[in-house]
Amino acid sequence: MRDTFLKACRGIKTDYTPVWFMRQAGRYMPEYQKIRQKYDFLTMCKTPEISVEITMQPIRILNVDAAILFSDILIPLEAMGLKIDFIDNIGPKVTPSVKTGDHLGYLKNFELEKIEFVFKTIKILIKELDVPLIGFSASPFTLATYVIEGGSSKDFVDTKRFMFSEPEFFHNLMETLTEATFIYLNEQIKAGVHAIQIFDTWAGILSPFDYEIFCKPYVKKIIENLKRNVPIIYFCPNLAGLAKHINDLISDVISLDWRINLREATKLISDKVIQGNLDPLTLLGSEEELFKRAELILRDGRFAKSHIFNLGHGVNINTSVERLKKLVDFIHEFKFEGEV
Repeated sequence: MRDTFLKACRGIKTDYTPVWFMRQAGRYMPEYQKIRQKYDFLTMCKTPEISVEITMQPIRILNVDAAILFSDILIPLEAMGLKIDFIDNIGPKVTPSVKTGDHLGYLKNFELEKIEFVFKTIKILIKELDVPLIGFSASPFTLATYVIEGGSSKDFVDTKRFMFSEPEFFHNLMETLTEATFIYLNEQIKAGVHAIQIFDTWAGILSPFDYEIFCKPYVKKIIENLKRNVPIIYFCPNLAGLAKHINDLISDVISLDWRINLREATKLISDKVIQGNLDPLTLLGSEEELFKRAELILRDGRFAKSHIFNLGHGVNINTSVERLKKLVDFIHEFKFEGEV
């Protein structure tokens, strides 16, 4: 197995910078679109043979250094008695929503057998792949936003109303989601994933004060209690104001979005491997600008304990497959000419 990605996760300097992309298997790929025309999104997630094929497409086509399981961060909610739907051009819908402490009973005990398809997919993939497989989950706080809002949100009014009006019940919700997330990730590790990424997609909406109270203790508990035989990556967009707290987490890798300079981040986040941090929409511009920015990130990455190249968020649907392939080749072939 090609292990450059795993070496970088453990802080080992590598011969070239490993690269993979969040949402690297998805709508921008014609091969994905052909499958999507036959099946709805949830069916693809729940059918191991389809999920395996979609997970492997970018490995064959892009030559990236790691695969990430094709699934969705909301899948574990089905194991807790909630219903999830994905509506085209609208997004995910979670029912029933948990908007007050009185609604906490909607969440049932976590039933792994309801999402056994995830672990079956992993077991097939680790036999087929020649690169490491990344498993993942949302953080408890990010899951909480979907559970409370009933889907995506721009302002998170219901989430913050619940937090600030019923903090004790909000903590009860977080404890429930933390236990479920730990079980889910630990089961992925047992199934064979080589690394874990925790997506704290919406933690950046919190002030540092509220992050420390309502988010940090729970993600910290998960990271500390997971078996330490696989690297753990923590991804939190808009983390600049939260860097002090994120530095306290014992994750092996911190993944950055494009809103913070990578070299500056290495000063705020000490002794961690850094992943990131190209703006995904840079791929829609000229090749000259794309490679200029990629080179800056590669050079800044030399100041980190180790560096894994990635986007600051998922691949945009309008991205050219050929452009992405050229970027992977550029990263793999880039030489530092003896620079430190």
